[in-house]
Amino acid sequence: MQLINPPEWKRPKGYSNGVVARGSMVFVAGQIGWTGDEVFETDDFAGQARQAFANTLRVLQEAGAGPEHMVRMTWYVTSKREYLDAARDVGQAFRDCFGKNFPAMAVMEVTALMEDRAKIEIETTAVIPD
Repeated sequence: MQLINPPEWKRPKGYSNGVVARGSMVFVAGQIGWTGDEVFETDDFAGQARQAFANTLRVLQEAGAGPEHMVRMTWYVTSKREYLDAARDVGQAFRDCFGKNFPAMAVMEVTALMEDRAKIEIETTAVIPD
């Protein structure tokens, strides 16, 4: 896997502008901040993000992948303000779960998610090298 960041561009923080990879692809469905038993243990944004990260990691592990195989993440958040206010704690949770693996990413504010208590949902694509 090769991270792509044009050298004349300012270095992105917490993500890469592109990724080149070859291998078996793993598509992780949108993960939210509830447990595997579909129970929300917190309404805190960073807490829900941490749980969504843990859920993502668990699905990756089931596929034989790890954080180092992540090539793309798309985050949907219900509040840009809550996301920005929790950014430091979310960043720490990200590093705790995934280390310093920074795939191509996008974050979008949406009016709602399918589960009313959900504050964040994350889709992930990973590539396990041949």
